Amino acid sequence: MITIKSDSEIELMREAGKILRDTLNMLKEHVKVGVTTKELDKLAHDYIISRGAKPSFLGYGGFPGSICASVNEQVVHGIPSNRKLVSGDIIGIDCGVIYKGWQSDAARTFAVGEISEKHKKLIEVTEQSFFEAMKVIREGARLGDIGAAVQNLAESNGFSVVRDLVGHGIGKDMHEDPQVPNYGKAGKGLRLKRNMTLAIEPMINEGTYEVSALDDGWTVVTDDDGYSAHYENTVLITEDGYEILSL
Repeated sequence: MITIKSDSEIELMREAGKILRDTLNMLKEHVKVGVTTKELDKLAHDYIISRGAKPSFLGYGGFPGSICASVNEQVVHGIPSNRKLVSGDIIGIDCGVIYKGWQSDAARTFAVGEISEKHKKLIEVTEQSFFEAMKVIREGARLGDIGAAVQNLAESNGFSVVRDLVGHGIGKDMHEDPQVPNYGKAGKGLRLKRNMTLAIEPMINEGTYEVSALDDGWTVVTDDDGYSAHYENTVLITEDGYEILSL
């Protein structure tokens, strides 16, 4: 069921979004050669708690971390560990916050040390594809408009769009209806309505779009070991456009 939020509920989601934005900005300063993904996880956990919120990923379906830390060929849902980041890595950090019962979800991909020009472009195009989708979002637009915008930008730059994982509605629950694919045809799909809230999250690969889950039950990787980037925000649909709640 798709939920339409009240103004008071949206205000709580705004606060959750601000805390999450600040968490990711803080983590960016700590993404360096030699840091472990578990250390980044602890930083995020402690910061979210200090702001009077809860990490929504911790314990979600049994997930053991407060962030998903996905390195290089890991697309999403990487489990924080004692793995040390090295120069040339890219890391996707996905994080969620619950504030007074309301959720926000966002992700960023960061470079570690010196990375290749192709991987710089991958990170940039993934972020750009999100903002390309923002150009079509307004009340009355369709879900297919979002997917087509992301797909067209990514593929025109020589990258591929993950099919097996999609964005989603968000509110009191982390994952609500509708699903929000990052591919599709403009003019198709559900119409967007004012005060809907969506987690829009392009997941873009340098090679094949095909992915698989590892034996840990969480980590999703590219089938060709190519690098993958992830960029996500929680977005409110407004009468004349949108508001990004986690930026």
